[in-house]
Amino acid sequence: MTQFAALRHLPRPSDRRIALHVSPAAEKSLRAGHPWLYESSIIKQSHAALPGDLAVIYDKKNRFLAVGLYDPVSPIRVKVLHAGKPVNINQDWFYEQLTEAADVREPLLATQTNGYRLIHGENDKLPGLIIDRYADTYVVKIYTAAWLPHLQAVLAALIELETPERIVLRLNRALQADNIGLRDGQIVYGEPLTQPIIFYENGLKFAADVVQGHKTGFFFDQRDNRSLVAQHAAGKHVLDVFAYSGGFSVYAASGGAKSVLSLDVSAPALAAAQHNMALNQQHPAVARATHEVIAADAFDSMTRLHQERRRFEMVIVDPPSFAKSSAEFDRALAAYARLVRLALPLVHKNGILVIASCSSHVSSEAFFRTITDTAQQQSRPIREIARTGHALDHPIGFLEGAYLKCLFAQV
Repeated sequence: MTQFAALRHLPRPSDRRIALHVSPAAEKSLRAGHPWLYESSIIKQSHAALPGDLAVIYDKKNRFLAVGLYDPVSPIRVKVLHAGKPVNINQDWFYEQLTEAADVREPLLATQTNGYRLIHGENDKLPGLIIDRYADTYVVKIYTAAWLPHLQAVLAALIELETPERIVLRLNRALQADNIGLRDGQIVYGEPLTQPIIFYENGLKFAADVVQGHKTGFFFDQRDNRSLVAQHAAGKHVLDVFAYSGGFSVYAASGGAKSVLSLDVSAPALAAAQHNMALNQQHPAVARATHEVIAADAFDSMTRLHQERRRFEMVIVDPPSFAKSSAEFDRALAAYARLVRLALPLVHKNGILVIASCSSHVSSEAFFRTITDTAQQQSRPIREIARTGHALDHPIGFLEGAYLKCLFAQV
């Protein structure tokens, strides 16, 4: 693991394990496979510990229950790596988890796709860790300092399995603010980057800024919904709201849309959308489609488009998360209802509305009910075409892991 010169200053994993005993409710939850142990559920702890120390959790009969990463500053005190029988958490163990995850994603390789999520945090038994593949560049994003002592072992296992050309490290905002001697977007393995990475998704080309782009540079979780948009786009004028770098826009064009309007508040994101459309001009359908962009607030622009009597046969609305916590539940539903009220007047009769939510604190039931009820109140009832969720590379391993829901409906 000596190849990671930029990581040599990081703490090493401690040989001393923390022993924890937990409440009966937590014990039951861990036996059921839940990946989180809250601080409030700890009854007894052997000693104080540092981020990333391995915590061994015992049941009421003092038998091994689970092992995970200790995080002293988080209410989720232990991110559980393994439950059941004792194991050694080391590079070999990380290699096994990466191998299992890669096997799940193998079907994607037969679809002209080399951009996808390899590790989806808790849902792939590595809580607080994301690994996204962009062709031969892999982006590792960590959400807790508990991963820092184990980072070199994880990266060494990744290199052994995938032989990447380059590994980019991304940090969540809390880690960026901490003085850990690392920076967001740092290349920790391989050569520097001078331009965005080009990757394929279902045969379409996309460019991603994996160093400074939002999240890791692209939203892989909407892959299946983008494909479904393409299936319904033929001959349509399409509006893509919250377009970001144009994923839905490119797919709509590839499906035969006559025109695509990409709307986003970010001018740089729309420049990326235009670049992604240009990358696919070898596809006759993309080349035929006209592409327009508007850099402005989505809510204001949808109102203005209605005033200008613009109408579309398909309107796609893929907003950012409106609920970062359960306390924002009501506000999120109100925002979705407002988007529906703004979108419906823009949809031709018998046109298609596509609307998604990535808010984990908003249930599928509440989201779909809000969309349907709002449409009814606006006297534009909808007929459901499909309700969709997570793509193959975003598996759901526990209840809180389910966040993505999307509705395709005829207005």
